[in-house]
Amino acid sequence: MKRLNISPLGKAVLITGCESPLARALAKYLDDLGFTVFGAFKKLQDNDDATALKESSSGRLKLLQLNVTSEVETRALYSARLRLGMEHKFRRTMLEASLYIAQHLPAGETGLWALVHCDLWNALGELEWVPFPVLRKSFDVNVLGASRLTQIMLPLIRSGKGRIVFLSSALAHLPSPVRGVLCATQAAIEGLAVCLRKELANRQVGVSIVCASELTAGDAWLNDEDMREQAKTMWSLLSDEQKNTYGEDYFEQAIRSLEPFCYGDGDFQATVRSLSDAIVRTFPVFRYTPLTFKEKFQIIAAEYMPTLLWFCLD
Repeated sequence: MKRLNISPLGKAVLITGCESPLARALAKYLDDLGFTVFGAFKKLQDNDDATALKESSSGRLKLLQLNVTSEVETRALYSARLRLGMEHKFRRTMLEASLYIAQHLPAGETGLWALVHCDLWNALGELEWVPFPVLRKSFDVNVLGASRLTQIMLPLIRSGKGRIVFLSSALAHLPSPVRGVLCATQAAIEGLAVCLRKELANRQVGVSIVCASELTAGDAWLNDEDMREQAKTMWSLLSDEQKNTYGEDYFEQAIRSLEPFCYGDGDFQATVRSLSDAIVRTFPVFRYTPLTFKEKFQIIAAEYMPTLLWFCLD
Protein backbone atom coordinates (compact mmCIF):
# COMPACT_ATOMS: atom_id res chain seq x y z
CA MET A 1 0.00 0.00 0.00
CA LYS A 2 1.39 3.40 -0.95
CA ARG A 3 2.12 5.54 2.08
CA LEU A 4 0.35 8.88 2.31
CA ASN A 5 2.69 11.86 2.74
CA ILE A 6 1.85 15.43 3.62
CA SER A 7 2.73 18.28 1.29
CA PRO A 8 5.87 20.10 2.47
CA LEU A 9 4.78 23.42 0.97
CA GLY A 10 4.08 25.93 3.73
CA LYS A 11 5.32 23.56 6.45
CA ALA A 12 8.08 24.72 8.85
CA VAL A 13 10.49 22.46 10.74
CA LEU A 14 12.91 23.33 13.56
CA ILE A 15 16.00 21.10 13.87
CA THR A 16 18.31 21.46 16.87
CA GLY A 17 21.92 20.30 17.13
CA CYS A 18 22.93 21.16 13.57
CA GLU A 19 26.58 20.89 14.64
CA SER A 20 26.19 17.19 13.91
CA PRO A 21 26.52 16.06 10.27
CA LEU A 22 23.38 13.97 10.68
CA ALA A 23 21.25 17.01 11.61
CA ARG A 24 22.72 19.02 8.73
CA ALA A 25 22.00 16.19 6.30
CA LEU A 26 18.39 16.13 7.51
CA ALA A 27 18.07 19.91 7.17
CA LYS A 28 19.37 19.80 3.60
CA TYR A 29 17.10 16.87 2.70
CA LEU A 30 13.97 18.58 4.06
CA ASP A 31 14.91 21.82 2.34
CA ASP A 32 15.21 19.94 -0.95
CA LEU A 33 11.73 18.51 -0.39
CA GLY A 34 10.30 22.02 -0.04
CA PHE A 35 10.01 22.51 3.72
CA THR A 36 10.88 25.79 5.43
CA VAL A 37 13.71 24.69 7.71
CA PHE A 38 15.04 26.44 10.81
CA GLY A 39 18.47 24.98 11.54
CA ALA A 40 19.69 25.66 15.08
CA PHE A 41 23.41 25.95 15.87
CA LYS A 42 24.95 26.79 19.24
CA LYS A 43 27.22 29.25 17.46
CA LEU A 44 26.88 30.89 14.06
CA GLN A 45 29.83 33.26 13.98
CA ASP A 46 32.87 31.80 12.18
CA ASN A 47 31.00 28.50 11.73
CA ASP A 48 32.06 26.86 8.47
CA ASP A 49 29.41 24.13 8.77
CA ALA A 50 26.62 26.69 9.13
CA THR A 51 27.95 28.69 6.20
CA ALA A 52 28.20 25.60 3.99
CA LEU A 53 24.66 24.52 4.88
CA LYS A 54 23.27 27.96 4.08
CA GLU A 55 25.12 28.20 0.78
CA SER A 56 23.99 24.76 -0.38
CA SER A 57 20.32 25.29 0.51
CA SER A 58 17.44 27.37 -0.76
CA GLY A 59 16.31 30.70 0.63
CA ARG A 60 13.71 28.87 2.71
CA LEU A 61 16.38 27.56 5.10
CA LYS A 62 17.04 29.90 8.01
CA LEU A 63 19.79 29.55 10.60
CA LEU A 64 19.31 30.15 14.32
CA GLN A 65 21.89 30.56 17.06
CA LEU A 66 20.29 28.58 19.86
CA ASN A 67 21.67 26.90 22.95
CA VAL A 68 19.00 24.68 24.52
CA THR A 69 20.38 25.55 27.98
CA SER A 70 20.37 29.30 27.21
CA GLU A 71 17.26 30.19 29.21
CA VAL A 72 18.86 29.41 32.58
CA GLU A 73 22.22 30.88 31.57
CA THR A 74 20.72 34.13 30.26
CA ARG A 75 18.50 34.70 33.29
CA ALA A 76 21.48 34.24 35.59
CA LEU A 77 23.54 36.67 33.50
CA TYR A 78 20.69 39.18 33.44
CA SER A 79 20.33 39.09 37.23
CA ALA A 80 24.08 39.51 37.71
CA ARG A 81 24.23 42.50 35.35
CA LEU A 82 21.29 44.15 37.09
CA ARG A 83 23.05 43.82 40.45
CA LEU A 84 26.19 45.36 38.97
CA GLY A 85 24.28 48.13 37.22
CA MET A 86 25.60 47.01 33.83
CA GLU A 87 23.87 47.04 30.47
CA HIS A 88 22.78 43.64 29.33
CA LYS A 89 22.74 41.98 25.95
CA PHE A 90 20.69 38.85 25.45
CA ARG A 91 21.76 35.96 23.37
CA ARG A 92 18.89 34.21 21.59
CA THR A 93 17.03 32.26 24.26
CA MET A 94 14.53 29.52 23.54
CA LEU A 95 11.65 31.96 24.02
CA GLU A 96 13.22 34.45 21.63
CA ALA A 97 13.75 31.64 19.14
CA SER A 98 10.05 30.75 19.30
CA LEU A 99 9.12 34.39 18.63
CA TYR A 100 11.54 34.54 15.70
CA ILE A 101 10.08 31.36 14.22
CA ALA A 102 6.52 32.65 14.67
CA GLN A 103 7.47 35.82 12.77
CA HIS A 104 9.17 33.93 9.92
CA LEU A 105 6.67 31.16 9.24
CA PRO A 106 5.59 30.65 5.63
CA ALA A 107 2.85 33.01 4.48
CA GLY A 108 -0.55 32.03 5.82
CA GLU A 109 0.82 29.53 8.36
CA THR A 110 0.22 29.98 12.08
CA GLY A 111 2.14 27.04 13.51
CA LEU A 112 5.23 24.86 13.41
CA TRP A 113 4.91 21.52 11.65
CA ALA A 114 7.75 19.67 13.39
CA LEU A 115 10.33 20.05 16.15
CA VAL A 116 13.25 17.64 15.74
CA HIS A 117 15.54 17.18 18.75
CA CYS A 118 19.03 16.31 17.46
CA ASP A 119 21.09 18.16 20.07
CA LEU A 120 23.24 15.98 22.29
CA TRP A 121 26.09 16.32 24.78
CA ASN A 122 28.22 13.21 25.09
CA ALA A 123 29.68 12.59 28.56
CA LEU A 124 32.27 9.80 28.63
CA GLY A 125 33.80 7.73 31.40
CA GLU A 126 32.77 5.57 34.32
CA LEU A 127 30.50 7.47 36.69
CA GLU A 128 33.20 8.03 39.32
CA TRP A 129 35.44 9.69 36.74
CA VAL A 130 32.91 12.15 35.30
CA PRO A 131 33.22 15.67 36.78
CA PHE A 132 29.90 16.84 38.17
CA PRO A 133 29.70 19.91 35.85
CA VAL A 134 30.01 17.52 32.89
CA LEU A 135 27.36 15.22 34.37
CA ARG A 136 25.04 18.17 34.91
CA LYS A 137 25.62 19.55 31.41
CA SER A 138 24.79 16.16 29.92
CA PHE A 139 21.37 16.16 31.58
CA ASP A 140 20.88 19.90 30.92
CA VAL A 141 21.37 19.46 27.17
CA ASN A 142 20.02 15.96 26.55
CA VAL A 143 17.01 15.97 28.87
CA LEU A 144 16.20 19.32 30.49
CA GLY A 145 17.00 21.44 27.45
CA ALA A 146 14.94 19.23 25.16
CA SER A 147 12.08 19.22 27.67
CA ARG A 148 12.09 23.00 28.08
CA LEU A 149 12.31 23.67 24.34
CA THR A 150 9.35 21.32 23.84
CA GLN A 151 7.36 23.27 26.44
CA ILE A 152 8.10 26.57 24.74
CA MET A 153 7.40 25.35 21.20
CA LEU A 154 4.24 23.38 22.00
CA PRO A 155 1.82 26.28 21.39
CA LEU A 156 3.28 26.71 17.89
CA ILE A 157 3.25 22.96 17.25
CA ARG A 158 -0.30 22.63 18.54
CA SER A 159 -1.40 25.50 16.30
CA GLY A 160 0.12 23.74 13.31
CA LYS A 161 -1.22 20.31 14.37
CA GLY A 162 2.35 19.14 13.97
CA ARG A 163 4.64 16.64 15.63
CA ILE A 164 7.71 16.29 17.85
CA VAL A 165 10.56 13.95 16.91
CA PHE A 166 13.19 12.80 19.40
CA LEU A 167 16.48 11.37 18.18
CA SER A 168 17.85 8.79 20.63
CA SER A 169 20.22 5.86 20.30
CA ALA A 170 20.45 2.15 21.00
CA LEU A 171 22.15 3.09 24.28
CA ALA A 172 18.70 3.81 25.69
CA HIS A 173 18.30 0.02 25.83
CA LEU A 174 21.86 -1.35 25.96
CA PRO A 175 23.92 -1.11 29.17
CA SER A 176 27.32 0.23 28.15
CA PRO A 177 30.09 0.83 30.70
CA VAL A 178 32.05 4.06 30.18
CA ARG A 179 28.93 5.51 28.53
CA GLY A 180 26.57 5.11 31.47
CA VAL A 181 25.68 8.82 31.64
CA LEU A 182 24.71 8.83 27.97
CA CYS A 183 22.68 5.63 28.47
CA ALA A 184 20.80 7.35 31.31
CA THR A 185 19.96 10.48 29.32
CA GLN A 186 18.85 8.50 26.27
CA ALA A 187 16.58 6.31 28.41
CA ALA A 188 15.17 9.46 30.03
CA ILE A 189 14.38 10.99 26.63
CA GLU A 190 12.59 7.84 25.47
CA GLY A 191 10.59 7.69 28.70
CA LEU A 192 9.63 11.34 28.27
CA ALA A 193 8.57 10.75 24.66
CA VAL A 194 6.36 7.78 25.57
CA CYS A 195 4.50 9.83 28.18
CA LEU A 196 4.34 12.93 25.98
CA ARG A 197 2.75 10.90 23.20
CA LYS A 198 -0.11 9.92 25.50
CA GLU A 199 -0.44 13.44 26.92
CA LEU A 200 -0.74 15.00 23.45
CA ALA A 201 -2.84 12.28 21.82
CA ASN A 202 -6.03 14.36 22.14
CA ARG A 203 -4.31 17.60 21.08
CA GLN A 204 -3.62 16.49 17.48
CA VAL A 205 0.14 16.57 18.11
CA GLY A 206 2.19 13.52 17.17
CA VAL A 207 5.33 12.23 18.90
CA SER A 208 7.93 9.88 17.42
CA ILE A 209 11.27 8.43 18.52
CA VAL A 210 14.08 7.56 16.13
CA CYS A 211 16.43 5.14 17.88
CA ALA A 212 19.62 5.50 15.84
CA SER A 213 22.71 3.36 15.57
CA GLU A 214 26.01 4.97 16.56
CA LEU A 215 27.87 2.89 14.02
CA THR A 216 25.70 4.00 11.11
CA ALA A 217 25.55 7.59 12.33
CA GLY A 218 29.32 7.98 12.16
CA ASP A 219 30.56 10.94 14.19
CA ALA A 220 27.07 12.30 14.80
CA TRP A 221 27.47 11.38 18.46
CA LEU A 222 31.19 11.38 19.11
CA ASN A 223 34.46 12.53 17.62
CA ASP A 224 38.03 11.66 18.44
CA GLU A 225 39.10 15.18 19.42
CA ASP A 226 36.30 15.62 21.98
CA MET A 227 36.95 12.14 23.39
CA ARG A 228 40.65 12.79 23.98
CA GLU A 229 40.00 16.21 25.49
CA GLN A 230 37.41 14.83 27.92
CA ALA A 231 39.72 11.94 28.87
CA LYS A 232 42.62 14.28 29.57
CA THR A 233 40.46 16.50 31.77
CA MET A 234 38.92 13.56 33.64
CA TRP A 235 42.29 12.02 34.48
CA SER A 236 43.69 15.33 35.74
CA LEU A 237 40.74 15.78 38.10
CA LEU A 238 40.90 12.32 39.68
CA SER A 239 42.33 12.11 43.18
CA ASP A 240 45.56 10.22 43.84
CA GLU A 241 43.52 7.48 45.52
CA GLN A 242 41.28 7.11 42.45
CA LYS A 243 44.27 7.07 40.09
CA ASN A 244 45.91 4.33 42.15
CA THR A 245 42.66 2.35 42.34
CA TYR A 246 41.99 2.28 38.60
CA GLY A 247 45.47 2.74 37.19
CA GLU A 248 46.37 4.68 34.06
CA ASP A 249 46.46 1.54 31.89
CA TYR A 250 42.86 0.60 32.78
CA PHE A 251 41.74 4.20 32.27
CA GLU A 252 43.32 4.42 28.82
CA GLN A 253 41.95 1.01 27.82
CA ALA A 254 38.43 2.06 28.83
CA ILE A 255 38.65 5.28 26.81
CA ARG A 256 40.17 3.51 23.80
CA SER A 257 37.24 1.09 23.79
CA LEU A 258 35.18 4.00 22.47
CA GLU A 259 37.38 4.66 19.44
CA PRO A 260 35.25 2.53 17.04
CA PHE A 261 32.38 4.94 17.66
CA CYS A 262 34.52 7.88 16.51
CA TYR A 263 35.13 6.42 13.08
CA GLY A 264 31.77 5.30 11.74
CA ASP A 265 31.36 4.93 8.00
CA GLY A 266 29.54 8.26 7.86
CA ASP A 267 26.50 6.68 6.21
CA PHE A 268 23.56 7.97 8.21
CA GLN A 269 21.05 7.78 5.37
CA ALA A 270 18.96 5.16 7.18
CA THR A 271 18.61 7.50 10.15
CA VAL A 272 17.87 10.49 7.92
CA ARG A 273 15.17 8.47 6.14
CA SER A 274 13.59 7.53 9.47
CA LEU A 275 13.65 11.12 10.71
CA SER A 276 12.18 12.42 7.48
CA ASP A 277 9.51 9.70 7.49
CA ALA A 278 8.44 10.83 10.97
CA ILE A 279 8.06 14.35 9.56
CA VAL A 280 6.60 13.68 6.10
CA ARG A 281 4.36 10.69 6.68
CA THR A 282 0.69 11.46 7.32
CA PHE A 283 0.50 8.74 9.97
CA PRO A 284 4.06 8.21 11.28
CA VAL A 285 4.87 5.28 13.52
CA PHE A 286 5.87 5.97 17.11
CA ARG A 287 9.25 4.23 17.14
CA TYR A 288 11.75 3.98 14.29
CA THR A 289 14.75 1.68 14.68
CA PRO A 290 17.32 2.20 11.90
CA LEU A 291 19.70 -0.20 13.66
CA THR A 292 21.97 -2.99 12.53
CA PHE A 293 20.73 -6.56 12.95
CA LYS A 294 23.34 -7.06 15.68
CA GLU A 295 22.07 -4.06 17.64
CA LYS A 296 18.46 -5.20 17.37
CA PHE A 297 19.42 -8.64 18.63
CA GLN A 298 21.42 -7.12 21.50
CA ILE A 299 18.45 -4.99 22.56
CA ILE A 300 16.10 -7.98 22.57
CA ALA A 301 18.65 -10.02 24.51
CA ALA A 302 19.28 -7.23 27.03
CA GLU A 303 15.58 -6.73 27.70
CA TYR A 304 14.37 -10.35 27.78
CA MET A 305 17.31 -12.57 28.72
CA PRO A 306 18.04 -13.32 32.38
CA THR A 307 20.44 -10.64 33.61
CA LEU A 308 23.20 -13.07 34.58
CA LEU A 309 23.12 -14.73 31.15
CA TRP A 310 23.14 -11.38 29.35
CA PHE A 311 26.16 -10.19 31.35
CA CYS A 312 28.01 -13.38 30.41
CA LEU A 313 27.27 -12.88 26.71
CA ASP A 314 28.00 -9.15 26.68
